[in-house]
Amino acid sequence: MESNFKLTSVLKGDILIITTEGYVNNQGGEMILTTFNDYFQKGVKKVVINFKRSNLVNSIGISFLIEIIEQLNHVQGKLIFTDLEPAIEKTLTIMGLFNFAGQAATVKSALHNF
Repeated sequence: MESNFKLTSVLKGDILIITTEGYVNNQGGEMILTTFNDYFQKGVKKVVINFKRSNLVNSIGISFLIEIIEQLNHVQGKLIFTDLEPAIEKTLTIMGLFNFAGQAATVKSALHNF
């Protein structure tokens, strides 16, 4: 199955903002992790993942998000998810990700939580 997943990334000060578009499966999750690692290796420890244009995240996609959370926890970094569709919010809640990462309604509100 071909994925139409896309993402954009921007560094705002010392905060990385990743905005996803499409289904976050293994390919999407890997793209998020690769983008995160590019910035993490340069010392970025604050990350926002904006799911405004994504409707679903599967378990493999979540595994990549967990890897990001683990890396950030080792350096006292922080991850905040924003613009969550109800299905994604429910999935992240069930998986317990909000025990280790934050949640905000919008990117703007997330930026105020760092």
